[in-house]
Amino acid sequence: MIEAARNAAESAGADRPMLLAVTVLTSLDTAALAATGIYGSLAAQALRLARLAISAGADGLVCSPLEVTMLRNALGGQAKLVVPGIRPAGVIANDQARTMTPEEAVAAGADWIVVGRPITGAPDPSLAAAAIAAAIA
Repeated sequence: MIEAARNAAESAGADRPMLLAVTVLTSLDTAALAATGIYGSLAAQALRLARLAISAGADGLVCSPLEVTMLRNALGGQAKLVVPGIRPAGVIANDQARTMTPEEAVAAGADWIVVGRPITGAPDPSLAAAAIAAAIA
């Protein structure tokens, strides 16, 4: 699928969109992964999928913050890492099983962090977003 998407994206020429592949959802823990029939560590599964995706032509990955350092070490700087599961200190995880603070994710090597409910659910979303931006500046 990644190869087909890459081939299709190439037709856009210089305006080609970035192709991202998802490794293991941040809402999954070991038990949830096993329930899908995949046994073993979350990290091993994420690394396996990451290597497959990059070798098939993906430009980057959507990955758990807990796998950023491992993926950086394994893939170097060739893959862009988009990281959901970001929760500022003191914010509840909701359905996210594997989280990090914005500062931790950036320090680990995330290229982009995805912050949803901690901003959209905040009493003052603008203030919440500004606090996160200041924390990682």
